[in-house]
This record gives sequence, C-alpha cells and structure tokens, in this order.
Amino acid sequence: MGTKWGINRTVAQIHALLFISEQPLNAEEICDRLGVARSNVSNSLKELQNWGIVKVVHLPGDRRDHFESIKDVYELFRIITAERKRREIDPTLTRLRACAREVGDSEEPADAYAKGQLEELLGFFELVSDFYDKMNRLPTKSAVNAIRMGDKIAKSIGALVK
Repeated sequence: MGTKWGINRTVAQIHALLFISEQPLNAEEICDRLGVARSNVSNSLKELQNWGIVKVVHLPGDRRDHFESIKDVYELFRIITAERKRREIDPTLTRLRACAREVGDSEEPADAYAKGQLEELLGFFELVSDFYDKMNRLPTKSAVNAIRMGDKIAKSIGALVK
C-alpha cells in the first residue's frame, strides 16, 4: 500500500510492522523480522520519525532505542495528511500563485487562456486546502461524524448518490 502512495517500500514495511506490533521493537528486531539491512532500517526509522508517526521509546533495563508507531488510526491519518499537505500541497499552492501573478502581468492576448486555467487550478487547490484546514480543526469524533454524513449531505444538496 505504501509504494502505491509513493512511499519507499522499506519505510512502508517498517511502519506496517510497528503498527501491528503490540510492543515497541528495537532496530535489530526490525532487521531480523523483515530481513532488511541495518543501515536501511536506520534511514527508514529516521524518515518515519520525521513524518511524526513513529517515536523512540525506552524500556526499563534496556539501553537500546525501541520504536513504536502511532496506534490510533484517526491520529495517524491526520498526521500523514498534514505532512503530505505541508510537503506537497502547500508548495504547489505557492508555485501556482506565483505563476498566476506572472501570467496576470502579461499583456499578451494569447496568455488570457493560460491565465484562466491557472486561476481555475489555483482556485481548486485553495478550496481543497481551505476544506482540509476546516476539517483538521474538528475534534476527531466530529470529523468522523462529518465523514459519515457524506451521503446525507449529497442528498440534501440534490446530488445523486448511489
């Protein structure tokens, strides 16, 4: 699943292992269970920590670092979504705004179509970003309820729902 979302295979495997593990695991245990090189595990754990979905824990009597994943699926989704927005959507918005300004300054009639397309694309990204920000401010229970209301909302605005 991770590779389909553009995540390195080993990073995805380590996260999956930590997510389903009842107890925190140290790097050697991860290497043994997945058959992955220690250096690859170290780099992948750093990436997962940078995403904020894996943290280091210390177990009494053991000097090694152990790692555990966020277990709450809603919190996990929120963290991943926020990080993807920060890494992918926000820079896209910044670049689209700059492109729209640049083409907006043009006096060339041929640029009018490009300007319209860029403004439409920018408007879409801003709408989605704004919706994300509003949903992200909701408490988890309220966000889940809003998602479950999808069909009711679609029916109330006259949209066809199968």
